[in-house]
Amino acid sequence: MLIKEYFKVTGDIKNILMIQLGDIGDVVWTTPTLWAVKESYPQANVSVLLRESFGCLLEADPSIHKIFEVKNTQGNLLSNITYQLQLVKKLRNEQFDLVFDLRSGDRGAIMARLTGAAIRGSLHYTAVPFWRNRLFTHLLIGLPTPKERILGAAEQSLRIIRGFGITGKTTIPKLWVSDQVMTRVYKVLAECNMKPVASNLSHRWITINPFSRWPYKELANDKWVSIINWLWHEFHIAAAIVGSKEETARAREMVNKCNGTVYNLAGKTTLAELAGTLSLSSFHLGVDSAAPHIAAAVGTPTLTIFGPSDWRDWAPVGDKHRVVVSGMDCVPCSKKGCGGSERSLCLETLEVKTVQDAIREVLEKR
Repeated sequence: MLIKEYFKVTGDIKNILMIQLGDIGDVVWTTPTLWAVKESYPQANVSVLLRESFGCLLEADPSIHKIFEVKNTQGNLLSNITYQLQLVKKLRNEQFDLVFDLRSGDRGAIMARLTGAAIRGSLHYTAVPFWRNRLFTHLLIGLPTPKERILGAAEQSLRIIRGFGITGKTTIPKLWVSDQVMTRVYKVLAECNMKPVASNLSHRWITINPFSRWPYKELANDKWVSIINWLWHEFHIAAAIVGSKEETARAREMVNKCNGTVYNLAGKTTLAELAGTLSLSSFHLGVDSAAPHIAAAVGTPTLTIFGPSDWRDWAPVGDKHRVVVSGMDCVPCSKKGCGGSERSLCLETLEVKTVQDAIREVLEKR
């Protein structure tokens, strides 16, 4: 195991595996890293290992050779072990020469070791089980801190590959959506009586994600109802609520309270189809969750409401994107609500008018 500030990879690299077992947003922000690796090793096949169901987001990416997923298996211990062994066999059959684990978790480190790759790289972490670092052959330590703050979460994985002499041309994520996926998207929209072309001024609609895996990042439902109704009555813009299957009932409840034109798309799309839907939206409005990352990556302007999370790390980058944050001095605290209470006063006290003013600015610029 080598621990250094910089490595130079030599030899014939034919197969590379990038392990990203983070959330959806992490996958989106990893795309600049994937392209940088492919640009540095154009002759190599670059594959990815992701969490279950996330792979469809990257299926149309021309830089990716194969996509593997770590699934949350159901059933008894024997079936679970059988699945894991099958996955390991598939990975080993690829005969990877170089593997990067882009996170600090145990599972990614174990999978990296089981690939049998000759070069297995990651960051050197101290606050992890002692054996985690020993599963790699090359660990980066003491990476220099930039003098100026670098905006955007892409830096989390880019800094790893830079330590191996790989530099990328961009830090802006991008997702490709295939024609097959778009065909399914148009079908979903038709079933909801929505016009597929959001840029048509007579049929404008925007996507809204009011939900997050973490309630302390959400606005109250009644605030969203006020915003949706205001959009319709003030600008004649319809709202299309997006979300997971688990959020379908909450979205339905919100729709029933609105008196403007609003559509419920929650639970009706895969992640890839969500990307296609967001690409048709006039702009995307929502809280800090996966949807703003996906929307920005398909070229749709975003307006994201941030609570305790640090928007400087996670907000989409570029002039087409903006954020709304509370004026409280404690923001961002980067905690799970005030004092870890799962409640965020910065969002509970955020006025609807503040969000409306930001929306108005976005619409006037467009």
